[in-house]
Amino acid sequence: MKLSELLNNDAQFSAEAGGLIVAGLGADSRAIKPGDVFFALAGTKADGARYAAQAAALGAVAIVADHVIENVAPAHCAVAANPRLALARAAARFYPRQPDVIAAVTGTSGKTSVAAFLQQIWTMMGHQAASVGTVGIKAPSREVYGSLTTPDPVSLHHSLDELAREHVTHLVLEASSHGLDQYRLDGVRLSAAGFTNLSRDHMDYHPSVEHYLAAKLRLFGELLPPGDAAVISADHDVSKQVMEAARAHGAKVFSVGHAGEDIALRGVTVEGFAQRLSLHHAGKDYVVTLPLVGAFQIENALIAAGLAIVTGSEAARVFAALENLKGAKGRLELAGAHHGASIFIDYAHKPDALEKTLTALRPYASGKLIVVFGAGGDRDQGKRTLMGEIAARLADRVIVTDDNPRSEDPAAIRAAIIKAAPQATEIGDRASAIRAAIKEASTGDVVLIAGKGHETGQIVGDQILPFSDHDAVAQALREFAA
Repeated sequence: MKLSELLNNDAQFSAEAGGLIVAGLGADSRAIKPGDVFFALAGTKADGARYAAQAAALGAVAIVADHVIENVAPAHCAVAANPRLALARAAARFYPRQPDVIAAVTGTSGKTSVAAFLQQIWTMMGHQAASVGTVGIKAPSREVYGSLTTPDPVSLHHSLDELAREHVTHLVLEASSHGLDQYRLDGVRLSAAGFTNLSRDHMDYHPSVEHYLAAKLRLFGELLPPGDAAVISADHDVSKQVMEAARAHGAKVFSVGHAGEDIALRGVTVEGFAQRLSLHHAGKDYVVTLPLVGAFQIENALIAAGLAIVTGSEAARVFAALENLKGAKGRLELAGAHHGASIFIDYAHKPDALEKTLTALRPYASGKLIVVFGAGGDRDQGKRTLMGEIAARLADRVIVTDDNPRSEDPAAIRAAIIKAAPQATEIGDRASAIRAAIKEASTGDVVLIAGKGHETGQIVGDQILPFSDHDAVAQALREFAA
């Protein structure tokens, strides 16, 4: 591919540069190979322009930046008004294949569950379906663990191209606020988009909640093609604002939930670890037994159902498929039992998610509701006391432990939480905290291990140490069964 074809009208370059043959592209100067194009992106910690000379020395044929960079010969310099957007669009041109149907879902909580549910529904409809998100890539042929909710544009478009080559026809993507704000999803040919909810999150990145919401709204106001459908939960304060943004861009709004017009939730009855739903859609009533715990899982399931319907699946078959859904790994997952107590693992690592999860589990605790959780380092510090207050208010027993402390002092993080939960027990070692919670649990109790969910590592300093809440629970249960 020529540079002129790769960049199209997204950058300015000389006629000579336009004829260059491009072998690849990327934004990490360390990974540049001869023939590649290096995109010098300005980040929060470093400016890619500082590494342009290094990329040129490694064989980059062109440097794309928002200004002319001197002394990078023999590489040519191309100037783009928005290098991040140029990179995403270039990646889409370099890796042109994409699944036929692509849905993206955004919101603070629920993205991973919606993606898992939609992939399952599509699969039950007979489609070759895949998902890309927090847990990585899940496709019929493989599962690859990932660390970013929305991968960088080059990795993302490379994955889309590979999935299409593997005959995947239906794909669901998790769209994070970071990914949307940084133009990582531009160039993806969307068929539908979904919105779950909005609560405090990523305040270490976004200067305000308004900025955070604006990033989410890019999915509906800029990326979703006019005429396609936006599936939106109607039961939140921001729902109307999201619907208005989608309609203003020409999207067809498909609302779900108690206040939903397209899938109306008329009633809910808890039946053990399942929920019986009364639904109304397109003039017909449906009764569905959803094999999942928690009101928020109803919301996630209905958004997934809506996305399946607007992308061509028959409604009756979709609602029937809801009865066979399995929860995403680490999302309110029943991980075991001990002495009549149920043990759940959930990814809840933000205030709203922790509150929803504890509220969902309360009806199942005829005894004590015990929660083990911490907070991540180098992230929004304001949420630590909020989570402490929520745990103290909603749980009967609180054990504060470490999450991913990163470069911060773990004891200082725990202290910030305990400030709002003075009756909590502090056990820094996470495996020991999980063991202590399970050991004290008895008949009728519910134990919630919150914060890490599916993760298989704990970030301490600059190291990722092997750690899994699932493994810690299993080890404790083996020990107490001996």
